Amino acid sequence: MYEQIQEAANFLRSKTNVKPKVGIILGSGLGGLVNDIEGAQSIGYQDIPHFPASTVKGHAGKLVFGELAGVTVMAMAGRFHYYEGYSMQQLTFPVRVMKALGVELLIVSNAAGSVNADIEAGDLMFIRDHINLQADNPLRGPNDERLGVRFPDMLHAYDPALLDQASAIAQANGIRAHRGVYVALQGPNLETPAEYEFMHRIGADVVGMSTVPEVIVARHAGMRVFAVSVVSNKSYPISTIKETSHEDVLEMVGKAAENLSLVVKELLGGMRNEG
Repeated sequence: MYEQIQEAANFLRSKTNVKPKVGIILGSGLGGLVNDIEGAQSIGYQDIPHFPASTVKGHAGKLVFGELAGVTVMAMAGRFHYYEGYSMQQLTFPVRVMKALGVELLIVSNAAGSVNADIEAGDLMFIRDHINLQADNPLRGPNDERLGVRFPDMLHAYDPALLDQASAIAQANGIRAHRGVYVALQGPNLETPAEYEFMHRIGADVVGMSTVPEVIVARHAGMRVFAVSVVSNKSYPISTIKETSHEDVLEMVGKAAENLSLVVKELLGGMRNEG
């Protein structure tokens, strides 16, 4: 895999002079943030060596390089999922490439369902921790020490300082936001009422089908991580559950995307001001 990572990274260096400090992964319906990237250079996933292709509606399927809030970034407009049939190593391959290109901070967004009665559809939730209920781990198999240590620690998987900054930004702008625990399942089906109840009882606040593999690999690579869920539907208490389609998810996330963009841009602006 190391050689494949270098091949993809060298290809991207040949296509852009941008040296990204921040990598951004945009989930379902959240690709609009790329429109704010200045001097944007887009490269389709299908053109990048060893990259999978995004197959999910609401995912554009391209890498975008440029500046956002004065910081050099590379953004994934559309991610890959385990439920699409990719291996964990395939779906996290872009994070490895980000690291090879010099990315120090990974910002991850997703659409998620609430299993906390106090978290409403349209809210933001800054992830402070996660529970991994997916069937595999991207670090399974032989470990390449060039990529990271065999047993990476996950105590501070989500950067505490960035969590504090994001919370302050949300409060200052009147944005409903929470800190909480994200639980990752395989998908692609939405969960049953009994499963929502179970996730609530084990301490989760929102549930989704992504993010955790990318975070594990980012931490394995020594990157800082900030992750945020846009709450697309409320699934607790059980009596509040309504039938939900992927189109419903995209519609709700689209309404909240502006708040997510504001938080991300102000976080990056703070990084720029710190030098």
